Amino acid sequence: TILAWMGLEINTMAIIPLMAQQHHPRATEATTKYFLTQATAAAMILFASTMNAWTMGDWNINQISHPLATTTVTLALALKIGLAPMHFWLPEVLQGLNLTTGLVLSTWQKLAPFALILQISQNTNPALLTTLGVMSALVGGWGGLNQTQLRKLLAYSSIAHLGWMIIILQFMPALTLLNLTIYITMTSTMFLSLKIMASTKINSLALAWPKTPTLTTLIMLSLLSLGGLPPLTGFMPKWLILQELAKQDLPITATIMAMSALLSLFFYLR
Repeated sequence: TILAWMGLEINTMAIIPLMAQQHHPRATEATTKYFLTQATAAAMILFASTMNAWTMGDWNINQISHPLATTTVTLALALKIGLAPMHFWLPEVLQGLNLTTGLVLSTWQKLAPFALILQISQNTNPALLTTLGVMSALVGGWGGLNQTQLRKLLAYSSIAHLGWMIIILQFMPALTLLNLTIYITMTSTMFLSLKIMASTKINSLALAWPKTPTLTTLIMLSLLSLGGLPPLTGFMPKWLILQELAKQDLPITATIMAMSALLSLFFYLR
């Protein structure tokens, strides 16, 4: 557990200079917000594992078995990656960064907490994971509706995708990994394309068609794929997850997830 905590702290410390390199009040604000949330989450993990060691006598993160400790660790990791209802920092932070650092934050920074979530997912309360998943999918759908800033849009898309990953974690961790891989690939495509076009608002995309038709087409396809439109890659993990949820006798959960995907798709289509 100490190693896990240390790894997460180094992970945070390494990206702080990248975030603060633009000497701009917004970048500084984003960096401070990010640092505070990540430090809080790491402290919660340390607290929970100490509590587990005190009650169960075991320091190993795979063996966290005390219900309060597992819940605390799960919530701390959810805060780290920005799952609803601990998602409030993510759109703000992403909006204050440039596209390159935003890319690192949306992809690479998710790997370490996810590795830990995968390890403790079997001991975690299933109701907690389901609640986090459904809430994130809904918040990701609703939150993105009235956004015109592309970075905020991508932040809400990130929240929604994380919701899909968390909801299936307890039943099929392999599907979570598949979803994470596809999400990272598509998000990287989006951020890099936007970086080439140097656009951060939706209306600048509307004017991009005469200048770079190929790139604009690519962005459109990536967005639709992120939304999960059937012939595209992004539809596959959503389809498999809904199928698995139906198999696990969770029709209501599956329906809510599908509806939230429709919300997301609406703002991607714009």
